[in-house]
Amino acid sequence: MSSATYRTLLRIPGAAAFFLTATTGRPGIAMSSLGIMWLVHDRTGSYAVAGLVTGGFAVAEALSGPQLARLIDRFGQTRVLPPVLLAHATAVVTLLTLVESGSPHGLTTAAGVLAGATLPQLGALSAARWSALLQGGRTAALPTAFALESLGNGLCYLAGPALVTTVGASGDPPRGMAPATTLVMGGGLALATRRGTAPPAAGASERRGAGRSLRRPGFAVQVGVNFGLGLYFGSILGLYLGSMQVPLAAFGVERGAADMAAPLYMVSNCAGLPAGWLYGLRRWRVAPQVQLAMVSAGPALSCRLPLLVVGSFLGTGLVLAVTGMTVPPILALVHTRFSPPGSSGI
Repeated sequence: MSSATYRTLLRIPGAAAFFLTATTGRPGIAMSSLGIMWLVHDRTGSYAVAGLVTGGFAVAEALSGPQLARLIDRFGQTRVLPPVLLAHATAVVTLLTLVESGSPHGLTTAAGVLAGATLPQLGALSAARWSALLQGGRTAALPTAFALESLGNGLCYLAGPALVTTVGASGDPPRGMAPATTLVMGGGLALATRRGTAPPAAGASERRGAGRSLRRPGFAVQVGVNFGLGLYFGSILGLYLGSMQVPLAAFGVERGAADMAAPLYMVSNCAGLPAGWLYGLRRWRVAPQVQLAMVSAGPALSCRLPLLVVGSFLGTGLVLAVTGMTVPPILALVHTRFSPPGSSGI
């Protein structure tokens, strides 16, 4: 099957507009945690403090994400996004001010938590629009649409960390947070203005039974898969305090090559891009559940123990390449198999 499948999707009225605007903001999300890490480490000289603030940011982002999604499902993207983005920008400015003034680590961590709690998941909002748009006779195109989403994520998480790492390693870490927040604000506000493709607000009456979905077997599977991805991106046996970007940066600094953090992170994303592209172009006969089990075994088998024993940049790069190839198909399958139509859940 040719790549015309992707072009056909983007020709649907309004599809290209919301996909591109959401994609514009996603590099900022990819840059935020690493930008905070570079900033705090530069001002305190401690990776422990930097990891604490970045970890608070990441944990708050994870815990608040479902709550923000619930608000968005109830009141709509166009109503919820603007105040959430304003709160996020305020939290980032507060964090920068506290770090520059040498405030206590507790206050700095609290600001990082607030910044993470107010970070909107633009990728999930874009996926919700695809889910709402491709209903009826178009549902067969959902796997391809979600593969396109995974490609957008891969490109953004390739460019974002590379940019913020380059800026951070250059000796001016605060400059890395400015483009990150600007991209999140710009992409989020632009997405909020695309009212025509926004899923309709569910309202209170339709959301009363939403909690029942937490007891469904499919939800447990989704939590398990995303927890596994979180371990891959977030921590290796407790070593990572914030995200995969933090230990890769520390790995490079420890070996006297801080600039190697960006290439290592790029290896994982570069390997995932062709895998995600090819996955979306093919109609698979194997059931989605079986596909998900097969590709999820990749990170589980090749990521944990090898990364504990490799000590070279080459070995680390090879492990990251193998695991990176599985991420886009996993994300596409999770959305395809378990996401309700029009839901903004992550």
